Amino acid sequence: MSARRRLRLDGASLGAADFEPIARGEVRLELAREARAEVERSRAVVDAALAGEESAYGVNTGFGRFARVRISPDQVRELQANLVRSHGAGVGAPLPDEVVRLTLAFRANALACGRSGIRASTIERLLELYNRDLLPWIPGQGSVGASGDLAPLAHLAQVLIGEGRARGAGEREWRAGGEALRAAGLEPIVLEAKEGLSLINGVQASSALLADAFSRARRLFAAADIIAAMTLEALLGSLVPFDPRIHAARPHPGQAVVAERFRALLDGSAILDSHRDCGRVQDAYSLRCIPQVHGAGRDALDFVERTLVTEVNSATDNPLVFAEEGEIISCGNFHGAPIGYAADLLGIVVADLATISERRIERLVNPDLSGLPAFLSRREGLESGYMMAQVTAASLASENKTLAHPASVDTVPTSAGTEDHVSMSTFAARKAREIVANAERIAGIELLVALDALELRRPLASGAPLERAVAAARERLPRVEGDRSLSEEIEEAARVVAGGVLGDAARIG
Repeated sequence: MSARRRLRLDGASLGAADFEPIARGEVRLELAREARAEVERSRAVVDAALAGEESAYGVNTGFGRFARVRISPDQVRELQANLVRSHGAGVGAPLPDEVVRLTLAFRANALACGRSGIRASTIERLLELYNRDLLPWIPGQGSVGASGDLAPLAHLAQVLIGEGRARGAGEREWRAGGEALRAAGLEPIVLEAKEGLSLINGVQASSALLADAFSRARRLFAAADIIAAMTLEALLGSLVPFDPRIHAARPHPGQAVVAERFRALLDGSAILDSHRDCGRVQDAYSLRCIPQVHGAGRDALDFVERTLVTEVNSATDNPLVFAEEGEIISCGNFHGAPIGYAADLLGIVVADLATISERRIERLVNPDLSGLPAFLSRREGLESGYMMAQVTAASLASENKTLAHPASVDTVPTSAGTEDHVSMSTFAARKAREIVANAERIAGIELLVALDALELRRPLASGAPLERAVAAARERLPRVEGDRSLSEEIEEAARVVAGGVLGDAARIG
């Protein structure tokens, strides 16, 4: 653990580049000194309110519909523990370890903003869970993104008080929360005024799901350009639609980036040179419009990144504590609308990226469109080649179209009408992550088929960057003759896409 890079949380400085190291457990999280000072100042305001006569929501009152019920000082600890217990009503499969690590970090960073009134020692215990890789059991269903991810974050908080379930580093079985704490050398904490509420307000589980999907989508878009360039060459397509003048005439940033990447990938291509005067006027949209589709997706991901970075560096409590004025103010910063909208957008653009990829797969295996053997079979009729690979891609693309229906347009009032508009951000982010997984497989199928199609254009070579990507892919996906079960090859190709292998090899930025 001592060898891990230190990442100090101050409530303001997390960036998108931090998401993957956090998710993989590669950093050690610490509360920044300046953040600790702000946290302690806001805690003093909560202590003063507890000693005063006025009602302060969540400090000396009940929650939701019970906000009008005054709680006596001797019941404050019980109130906070009851909140964490009662709100742990999630169901379904637990969130993946990567997402749980991000949830822990994002929640701690939100508290480090110094607007929650929580004790610094409670934040540090949260960080200890992360640093010791003691991961709470957080079921993935049961949140509407209203007053934040109440159920998921309550399951997280239960472990702090020795309840719920958790799993230590390298363990496969879940333990009772108290037992898991003891095994890690930790004791349960007693929640003080407002601390239970502070631990569960905000959409950090939604944000964690989206951050994981976003990181994978970035790599997917980078790989998609390289794979599509292979397909363009295999189909003897034209590089003319990637002319920089075209994209200067419609200056969407992502569009220009994709066109530039294609020009770099295909620079010096003998395959392209071989058919410059072939007489074909235009390619199909799935080739000619790659910059417009891939590029628009890149621009959408830029929006998702800005939204995520803003959200994970925000104070999302209700109420918020402003130590400068000594005020505690009720608000709605917990609402998941920003994350819900961003997650739905990510799902839509990734689903569309997968759709255009599936259309290129169809062109590669359809002899009427490609001029290549049917399904790239070397013995047509006797062998089926990649016939069923395209069917699998079509199935996943269709599934994605249904999953891409936005969740954030829905709302179901909860909490006796108090929470009368909700965001559905958790479901939006959860299905965005599922869409990305399907799209990785579709891109993997295009990679498999494009690699074999390029073999049929040999001995002509691609541009140098693309040849490097082809060689790297072939190390993981060697050429196999004849019919065989394709399932494991597709899964391995998806791992090549997800792992950034192609971009690392091509080295075009």
